[in-house]
Amino acid sequence: MIIDVANQFNTYPVGRTAEDSTFNGEKFRNELLVPELKRANSAHPKQKVIVDIDGVRSFGSSFLEEAFGGLVRKGFYTRSELDSLLEIRCTKPHLIFFKQAINSYIREARAENLAAH
Repeated sequence: MIIDVANQFNTYPVGRTAEDSTFNGEKFRNELLVPELKRANSAHPKQKVIVDIDGVRSFGSSFLEEAFGGLVRKGFYTRSELDSLLEIRCTKPHLIFFKQAINSYIREARAENLAAH
């Protein structure tokens, strides 16, 4: 299961929510990433979702934090679940920084107290 960010979403995704941009992190997470992760998690045997970022020109940091850190922060998945379900594919040297940022946002995310909502 592969999500090609540039071809399936946008070559310059930015912003956290719809108020920030049409191609924002919340939209990417909710419309592409979570549905694919659910499919991968329910497959027998479980599969990985590969998010290919090679065609993207750049990312906004708020996009990356919302799309990927938001998976943990919003309670969709734990960090350990994402370790087995998600892989970021990047072969372009100028995009390695973004792959590292994605991994960092996931690693540093803390689940919100969802009961308070």
